[in-house]
Amino acid sequence: MAKKVTMQKIADHLGVSKFVVSKSLSGKGGVNETTRERVIQAASQLGYFTQKNAYLHNVKHPSPAAGSDRNKQSVLVLMPNIRSQTQDSLYWGKIVDGIALALDQEGLGMVIVSEHRADNFVNILNPGGLLGLVGVGQISTSLLLEVRRIGLPMVLIDHEDALIPSDTVFANNLDSMSRLSNHLLGIGHTLLHFIGNIRYSRSFRDRWIGFRSALEENHLKTPAGDDEMLLLKGMDDGTFRDAFKLWMTRHKKAKTLPTALVCANDFTALAVCEVLREEGLAIPSDISVTGFDNIEDALRGVPPLTTVHVPKEAMGRAAVEKLLGRIRNPSAPLEKILISADIVHRDSVAGPQSI
Repeated sequence: MAKKVTMQKIADHLGVSKFVVSKSLSGKGGVNETTRERVIQAASQLGYFTQKNAYLHNVKHPSPAAGSDRNKQSVLVLMPNIRSQTQDSLYWGKIVDGIALALDQEGLGMVIVSEHRADNFVNILNPGGLLGLVGVGQISTSLLLEVRRIGLPMVLIDHEDALIPSDTVFANNLDSMSRLSNHLLGIGHTLLHFIGNIRYSRSFRDRWIGFRSALEENHLKTPAGDDEMLLLKGMDDGTFRDAFKLWMTRHKKAKTLPTALVCANDFTALAVCEVLREEGLAIPSDISVTGFDNIEDALRGVPPLTTVHVPKEAMGRAAVEKLLGRIRNPSAPLEKILISADIVHRDSVAGPQSI
């Protein structure tokens, strides 16, 4: 029988005091963020979080089927205001709309919190009035630890944390990008390049894997993992444009420019299209460009953007459904739900020019 993983064992593993471990896992102050992250990682690796009631408070959460009292209950929607994750976003805002609609149909309220610091989060939280939490987008490990520490059931949308296991909801990024890439290959493109930062999010990485797998299945060379277009900085604010322009100009001069650019999302693709037009390249006759997400601006692009439609509102509804199921059956196996996404064909793609 495996021995219980105690705070003292974690402390001995890291060479710190039990007091530091206790502070880190309880979410209390007095420990810097780097040390806290080291403690969380060690605790996860040693199996501390998999032990039943290892560090959760005894918080009772009302059942969603609690009759008239149910109408007084709310679900916390945590969307830290980082990386453009706001209700005004053409992507994240639609997900929140789906959550709101699903909760309204169930007669439940919604409390949106944009806090990104764990120490502030615990001060504003009243778990007694909350059924559970839906996390939207990137959320720090320390913040997720606070949620789990107080015992709130949670479902994450478009994000997962290797150290804090939970139910998750994603678009089927890998398969959708593979189908989009195969479409480009099918109409004659053999020089394709991925534009984005594969370390930016799990979704971006999965889209890159889908792109790469399509090329590999067709026996085409894939860019190396250190390719500069796979590690672009400034994905949030568009400052990656300068690096892309330098890369594009260099390949244009060397006559090695790809015939199709597969972008990690629509925001990236629209910025790429602007740079290409500024440099005198016509889309799609000189070069094809694709996006991902199908935000509203994709249709207004010049030309309108071929992309993948991510059913954002459906992701929000699926997260609510999963959360209510988790509350009813807390011991059920964790699930990763993948929502199918379809290609939207528009005018930014054509077959490559004959040489």
